[in-house]
Amino acid sequence: MLSEPRSGRLAAWGNALLAGLVSPDDAVLAIVGEDAVHRVEGLPGEAAPVGLTLALGRLRALGVSGLRVALPQPGHPLGLSGPPEFNARALEAEEAVICYGAALGLVPEVYEAGPDGDVHVEVVWHCLAVREAPPADVPSLGEAERELAEALRDATEVLSRLDVAGSGPVAEAAIDAYRARAERGREVLAPGYPPRAVRVLELAQRVGMLISVAYENGHGGAVSAGEMAARGAALRPVERTARRAQVAAYNSVVEERERGAR
Repeated sequence: MLSEPRSGRLAAWGNALLAGLVSPDDAVLAIVGEDAVHRVEGLPGEAAPVGLTLALGRLRALGVSGLRVALPQPGHPLGLSGPPEFNARALEAEEAVICYGAALGLVPEVYEAGPDGDVHVEVVWHCLAVREAPPADVPSLGEAERELAEALRDATEVLSRLDVAGSGPVAEAAIDAYRARAERGREVLAPGYPPRAVRVLELAQRVGMLISVAYENGHGGAVSAGEMAARGAALRPVERTARRAQVAAYNSVVEERERGAR
C-alpha cells in the first residue's frame, strides 16, 4: 500500500529523462526496477508493443514534456481527467500516468509467469486517449504536507486509544524493511524534483506503511464492533490523504512548469 507505484517510477524517471537530467538507459533501468520487462502498447505510430526507451522517445516526439501520476480508487478519481473509458481502466489498475503536452495516458497491466520462487513480472502499459483537463483532487505540495501531518496526528490519537497502533512481529518486520530501504540511500524521486517533494513523498510512503501494518495486524485491541468501526473511520481519511500527498509529490515538477507557463 502506497509503497512505490509503477506509475510513480515511470512518471518520476520519465520526467527526469524528458528534462535531460538522466540517460535513457538509466531512466528505463529505474522504471523497470525488479520487473522483468516493460512494454508500451497502443502508442500512436506503432503497430505493435514497443520497449520503454522507444516509447519515451516517441512520446517526446508527440509533444509530451511531462508526466503526471493518478492513483484512483472507487469514489475517488484522484489525478484523473477523463474520459470515462480511460478512468475505468485506471480505476481497475488503481494507477495511471497522464501525459502533459499530449492527450495521452498510460495504464499498466501486470503479468506474472514462472514457478514459485522464480516468478517473472512483465508489465504492459496501455496507451490511451485522455481528456486535456485539470487532474481531479490533486493538492499543492504545501497543502499535501499540511493535510498529511494533520491527518496522521488525528489518526494516531484514535489508534492509540483503541490499542491498534502497529505492534508485534508483522509490524516490526514492515518497519525494519522500511528502514532498510532508507538506509540503502535509495532515491525516493528522480533528479530534478524539489526537496519538499522528496520530503512529502517519504512521509506519504511511511504513513502508507503504518496503515498497512494496522490493517494486517487484525483488530488489535479493538474488539467491539464500535471500536472496529472507529478504527476504520480513523484509517480511511489518512489513507486517502497519503495517496493525495503521493500524487502531489510525483506531479510537482509538472505543476511547477505549468504555473510558470501561465
